[in-house]
Amino acid sequence: MKHSFLRQINACVDWRGIRTLLNKKYTKTQNAVGNPAYDALLMFKILLLETWYGLSDYEVEERINDSLLFSEFLGLDLGYPSPDHSTISRFRSELTRLG
Repeated sequence: MKHSFLRQINACVDWRGIRTLLNKKYTKTQNAVGNPAYDALLMFKILLLETWYGLSDYEVEERINDSLLFSEFLGLDLGYPSPDHSTISRFRSELTRLG
């Protein structure tokens, strides 16, 4: 049931508008070591998965790496490195701080 839910969400939500709103607040372009930062929409969608599935940062990290459905929802290609639990936590804290 929730699997079809994720596909329905991706099909009917206009993520462009959400990305625009996120990019106005979250302007980080590099991580602490100078690599490109993860896309704000990707990170936001991870927070949605945590909420919908009742997952912790550790659990969602594991599910992203194990579940093709989660990767599909996030728009991650196979082999693309996914954010780890500490990156997810920092994004949530930063988004909360920015309001």
